[in-house]
Amino acid sequence: MPLLSTEELKTLVTQPEGLCVSIFMPTHTAGPQIKQDPIRFKNLMGKAEAQLVEQGMRSADAQEMLKSAQELDRDHFWRHQNQGLALFIAPNFFRYYRLPLDFEELVVVGEQFHLKPLMPLLTGDGRFYILALSQKKVRLLVGGRDRIREIQPEEVDNLPESLMSVLQYEDSENQTQFMSSQTYSPGGLPGSDPGTLHGRGVDEDHENQIVRFLSKVNKGIREFLQDETVPLVLAGVDYLLPIYKRVNSYPHLLEEGITGNPDLSKPEELHTQAWAIVQPTFQQAEKEAIDRFREFSGNNQEQASDALKEVVQAAYNRRIDSLFVALDHQQWGSFDPQSNTVQLHEQHQAGDQDLLDLAAVYTVLNGGTVFAVEPDRVPAQSPIAAVFRY
Repeated sequence: MPLLSTEELKTLVTQPEGLCVSIFMPTHTAGPQIKQDPIRFKNLMGKAEAQLVEQGMRSADAQEMLKSAQELDRDHFWRHQNQGLALFIAPNFFRYYRLPLDFEELVVVGEQFHLKPLMPLLTGDGRFYILALSQKKVRLLVGGRDRIREIQPEEVDNLPESLMSVLQYEDSENQTQFMSSQTYSPGGLPGSDPGTLHGRGVDEDHENQIVRFLSKVNKGIREFLQDETVPLVLAGVDYLLPIYKRVNSYPHLLEEGITGNPDLSKPEELHTQAWAIVQPTFQQAEKEAIDRFREFSGNNQEQASDALKEVVQAAYNRRIDSLFVALDHQQWGSFDPQSNTVQLHEQHQAGDQDLLDLAAVYTVLNGGTVFAVEPDRVPAQSPIAAVFRY
């Protein structure tokens, strides 16, 4: 099961050919509702097959296409869930994601995958990372307003598990020297000046080893986050945080961090502390986007719009800076990139896609910010509102 990311979103947009099935459902980690999840899954798979047949596929072919997803329906699969399950199925293509989102049940069959319900995890609506650092353990967590999940080591390439995992590849003399040197105090690093460990009862090799360790951590984090723009919060003892900031190359690392030994903290405890740090950032970003939309829609209508056709065209042509789009709402139609024309339909027709979904996806892929929100949080009478770059 791949980790959901902007790169993974590109795969969902570009790889599939033929009819595409998108399925969203809520799932449960405990309680009696766990027993209802397999029943809900079977019902949704039945709807998917029916929609494929309605769009011209033979029943046997539809069943064959859905077979990979059907094979997930085993007891051990349902015992390891998150808040929501998303499945994407096409000829010779299958992806599924266990996600910290409580989805509404939805099945969409069309020529593209329906991706808008994923937007809160990919854009400016509360997602952040926590990097918990100690010499003994490195943990990466992803969270939102009311959720947190520890990313498993196999999901992140090139992220060291500990200082010792780095040292074991270095020369044995350095490793022996590190093991025999005296332990330094967690309070021994004031400020963020270079060389703050050396000269304070800490061997110079110690500092060099820690710098090399954290540089490798930074490299793994940078490769994993790639073109992400979400905040990263550091958690660690106070002497490690300034050193990591010196080697950091991820541009969205927050200045404020969580101090203390993160090895002693559960994910939920880290989440509470991190959310207090990131919440003002998210609130301010959304407020600024709303204020800009209202200012431009009143005084400079060429830089903002809630007209769906115009917004779809702008999203495809890389013009959108920030976009508000209503969740659990669809507007069916079609978009032709060659002629840059948009057709709106009152009812779903063959070949249609949700144009709100299309605008959100292309905004993310083109580097804009999407606020996928409840309809009453869209700052317009329309289910979509955009601020343009130019």
